Amino acid sequence: MKTQRLFTKMTGPKMPGRKMTGRTAGLVAVGVAAALALTACGGSDPTQTSSPSADGGTTDAGAAAGGDAAGSAAGAADSGAAGSGAAGSGAAGSGAAGSGAAGSGAAGSGANTATGGQVVIGSANFPESQLLATIYSKALQAKGVDVSTKLNIGSREIYLNALEKGDINMIPEYTGGLLNWYDKESKATAPEEVYQGVQSSLPNGFTLLKMSKAEDKDSVTVTKETADKWQLKTISDLSGHAGEMVLAGPPEWQTRPDGVPGLKSVYGLTFKTFKPFSADASPVKLLTSNVAQAANVFTTDPAFDQAPIVALEDDKQMFAAQNVVPLISEKVATDQVRSTLDAVSDALTTDDLVQLNSAVSVDKKPVDQVAGDWVKSKNLG
Repeated sequence: MKTQRLFTKMTGPKMPGRKMTGRTAGLVAVGVAAALALTACGGSDPTQTSSPSADGGTTDAGAAAGGDAAGSAAGAADSGAAGSGAAGSGAAGSGAAGSGAAGSGAAGSGANTATGGQVVIGSANFPESQLLATIYSKALQAKGVDVSTKLNIGSREIYLNALEKGDINMIPEYTGGLLNWYDKESKATAPEEVYQGVQSSLPNGFTLLKMSKAEDKDSVTVTKETADKWQLKTISDLSGHAGEMVLAGPPEWQTRPDGVPGLKSVYGLTFKTFKPFSADASPVKLLTSNVAQAANVFTTDPAFDQAPIVALEDDKQMFAAQNVVPLISEKVATDQVRSTLDAVSDALTTDDLVQLNSAVSVDKKPVDQVAGDWVKSKNLG
């Protein structure tokens, strides 16, 4: 049973999504050259807890911010000490979001008692969140639901406060980030366990809908050349090679449980040396210049669409799951809203997020256009 809890906290873990420390994510230029200049990974860090930007204004349904605004927020991510969006880590293996509890979307309750009303969808202050909010908005609008958006609200503590106050009643979220926010002591990493942990910890009156297979999480990434050379598919495959490899990551990875210590304790890997990221040394640049042979890159980084790199499967689930999921007030979670957003979650993949982020942050296309094209391509609107 849920206990009555408030979203707002005087202190708390770094917000799942973008963090104050670590992951600098500047996305620059076009094509592979742009990817080489990326400072971190894709459109978001699910563990965001930084204290950022001003509330975004209400827009018409689906009228999301354009590419420039989205692009400027892209780098707001850090990978943070709380563990990139996750409760102490990134994501569970391959993003295989279980269909069980996620499919139900119910907060452990029985009949749907939603009263309806306008759905007001907020977003955090980075492009991926804005894309997801706009996708939700356009899908709902296509089904005749009264919907508006408030984009670029800020970090988790800001937008969850807005959710509690009723300024918005829905937000795209990440399961591991939310679990770290509500239960930072949780050791859950598998998608279903993380989802259920969040669902049981939410304040009264709020629920998660179905989670997507799409995840924005930490990964250990190598170049395709390195993967082919040593036939690497999983992090475990690095055994026997790690001693020859420089590992690159945000500075806090040297002490984070899901960083260097975790790779040693969970996988038995000891790397030759550790190379911290910097403004002039992004993970992709370090990899492609062979300064590092393995690096922490978030799984929805546009670099995966631009550069010859590959994320190794987290076969021992060291990184907690970071599945994309709608967090919504039960008051507006009508059957129509649920079924529409469940269909979106069914269709959305991590590869989709990579391409969506690339379209906005690299190709500089407007969020509204990119989101609308995706909804149409999936026959959702």
